[in-house]
Amino acid sequence: MAAVDGVDLVLGATEKFNVTSYINDLTKNEVGEVHSCEISDADFYVGSYSIGDRTRAFLKVQDGCDYKCTYCTIPLARGISRSDTLQNVLDNAIEISSKGIKEIVLTGVNIGDYGKGEFGNKKHEHTFLELVKELDKVEGIHRLRISSIEPNLLKDETIEFVSKSNTFVPHFHIPLQSGSDELLKKMKRRYLSDTYTNRVSKIKKVMPNACIGVDVIVGFPGETDELFLETYNYLNELDISYLHVFTYSERPNTEAVDFDGVVPKKVRAKRSKMLRGLSAKKRRSFYEAQLGNTLTVLFESENKEGYINGFTENYVKVKTPWNPELINTLHTITLTEIDKDGLVRFNFS
Repeated sequence: MAAVDGVDLVLGATEKFNVTSYINDLTKNEVGEVHSCEISDADFYVGSYSIGDRTRAFLKVQDGCDYKCTYCTIPLARGISRSDTLQNVLDNAIEISSKGIKEIVLTGVNIGDYGKGEFGNKKHEHTFLELVKELDKVEGIHRLRISSIEPNLLKDETIEFVSKSNTFVPHFHIPLQSGSDELLKKMKRRYLSDTYTNRVSKIKKVMPNACIGVDVIVGFPGETDELFLETYNYLNELDISYLHVFTYSERPNTEAVDFDGVVPKKVRAKRSKMLRGLSAKKRRSFYEAQLGNTLTVLFESENKEGYINGFTENYVKVKTPWNPELINTLHTITLTEIDKDGLVRFNFS
């Protein structure tokens, strides 16, 4: 990276948080400077949040990962799992709410592992469920949304708590990666398809209108036509709401890069297109099932071709003619019809 033309400075995982201390000297060098340490020595955690727009903030509660999935470089790049202190997370949530932001999305590399390596709190590491319960008590927060969480770390107790929560919304994004147990084992995932099915069934049992998103990888080495169809058929039968489809790409320093059974890129692209089509079908079916329901929408801040968009608590995207007074406001609505662009129209209740 440092040898790339135009690059002056390369910072490692720890050093990037002190970028201002490295940019005082703007002298142009022939080769970029590198400041880094071994990732195993990167004993740090910086709790933080970012504001995506005036309606939503992304609150980082955890970093790093202890999993060794055979396709992934995150443990090499981000280090072991470590967490912000519970008190600091709560303080950040309070600060966000004081800015008038209505929704907080919890983020991290593997947030279900929250509490592991809790920085500055060696005596007692909290659990993800404890984090969720404490955040639910923070005044001034209207919505809390859980970002991607591993199926083996999404416990019944957490699902049940969210179903009764004051602020956590009925929306889960759960990585699957493959519907084939054979490939899940090759990926070194920490669950098989039965566990995933169980998680989806549990969510739908206590929150029938919950939105469930799925990550899936196509073209992993060894994915035959039969194994791909196993994934496709599994997802087709599963009560989910949408897919995030990732096409496998080789990454240096991963186990999978040396696996046999490389899938041609044209085949990967074809399978990706098939799953993206399935995702559109799933989203449409989920939206249709919500028509007639009375929900709450949080409007966003952008004027999109004369319309303002928003999301319900269960992640249905809606639209109505542009009105700047609606920005960052919550309204009770009844969903009425799906527009030609796939968004849902509604009546104010």
